[in-house]
Amino acid sequence: MTQPVDIEREDDGSDIARRSIGARRNPASQDAILDAAEAILREEGIPGFSIEAVARRARAGKPTIYRWWPNRAALLLDVYKRFKNQRPFPDTGTLRGDLVGFLENQLLGFWKDSLCGTVYRSIIAEAQVDQGAAGALQAYHRERQAFAAQIVERAKGRGEIDKGVNAIVAIDLVVSFAWHQLLIGRIEAAMDEIEIVVDMVLQGLEGYRAT
Repeated sequence: MTQPVDIEREDDGSDIARRSIGARRNPASQDAILDAAEAILREEGIPGFSIEAVARRARAGKPTIYRWWPNRAALLLDVYKRFKNQRPFPDTGTLRGDLVGFLENQLLGFWKDSLCGTVYRSIIAEAQVDQGAAGALQAYHRERQAFAAQIVERAKGRGEIDKGVNAIVAIDLVVSFAWHQLLIGRIEAAMDEIEIVVDMVLQGLEGYRAT
C-alpha cells in the first residue's frame, strides 16, 4: 500500500516528502508544525492562530494536522507543553518548599510574563464550549496531576503529613487557586500570596488524619 505523503516546498523551490503512516507522527513533520504554531502564536497571538494558518506556515496539509491534532485546542496544548516540559518539578526536601516552587515555577510564575498564560486561558475557554477541547484539557490535566502528586507522595514518605492524605486532591487545592487567578487576570497580585496560600493548605494537610 502506498504511504500517504505530505509534499512541502522549501523557499528554494525544492520538494521535501514527509511521510506519515496512519496516525503515527513523523518527527520531522511534527516539529515543523509545532514550530509553525509557536511562531504564529508569538507573532500574532491567539486571534491569528488557526489550523489553516499553521498549515500554510508549516507547508503541511490540513488533513495531516487534523489527523494528529483533532482540534485547535489539542495543537495549542502541544505547543504549551513544549514550554512546560522545560521546567522540572521542584524537589527542595520539604513539602512547603515544593509547593511554593510549584506555584512559582510551574503555574503562576510560568504564566505571568509570557504568552503561555494567554494560551492556557484560551484552551480552558475553548473547553467550555467544545467537547473535543474539553477532552484534550482533561487528559492533559490528569497527566500533570500524576506528576505533581509526587510532591505530596514524597512528603508522605518523609513523614511530614499523614499517609492517608489523597495526593491528587491535595494538589488540586493548590492548582485550583492558580487556575482561578489565571482566569480572572490576577496573576501578578497572586504571586505575592503564594506563601500564604501554601501555609493555609499545609495547615489542613498537617492536621489531617485518615480515619
